[in-house]
Amino acid sequence: MTTKRPTIVAVSGLSSNTGKTTLMCDLLERLPGWEAIKLTRGHYRSCGKDPLGCCVSDLIRDEPLIRSAREENYEAGKDTGRFWDAGAANVHWVIAGEDQVEAGIKQALSRVQSAGVLVEGNSFLDYVAADYAIMCARAGENRLKTSARRTLARADALYLSTIDECDSTTAQSRFREWREGLSIDLDLNGLPVYTREDISRLTERIRRLQDSLCATSALSASRR
Repeated sequence: MTTKRPTIVAVSGLSSNTGKTTLMCDLLERLPGWEAIKLTRGHYRSCGKDPLGCCVSDLIRDEPLIRSAREENYEAGKDTGRFWDAGAANVHWVIAGEDQVEAGIKQALSRVQSAGVLVEGNSFLDYVAADYAIMCARAGENRLKTSARRTLARADALYLSTIDECDSTTAQSRFREWREGLSIDLDLNGLPVYTREDISRLTERIRRLQDSLCATSALSASRR
């Protein structure tokens, strides 16, 4: 018997600090029953950052480490804690070395029991095809990640986050001005652009996608 896989929605970032976690939480609040996966890549030796901050070098093993369930990964204020507080049905934290990302993300996906899962992180898109991929960017300046253009090519939508409460038109104008000042051509390939004002519309887009995938899966099963 084949187990139906969940609808996978990716939330990636054009650079660091683009509001990925905030978007994840906004979507989890509006998608009851969905689970979340947080991917953290680490190094075998200390990365030189504050060990009480983001460094996970002491957690790296010969195999990827996946911490699932509230008692395993809830910490108030941390990303996983915020996912729980936003209403996630389960949260899976993947801690993986550079060569363990594929194995880690696939193991985490195999634990998902819900009909849909939101996955935060860029690297996993190199190994797993998402049903819908959202690229997050700041409305103003972004410090492009090395993988940003490759990840952007896989995106189905662009989400612009802002620190202030500017409207959608202003956010898009700021992003356009930043793009025009780049020395490279950052092609959006006609991607639909969403902002905080459009959260309900983005959520509805994901729901429609899930309904379509469920209908396709049911039709395929009926023909077997």
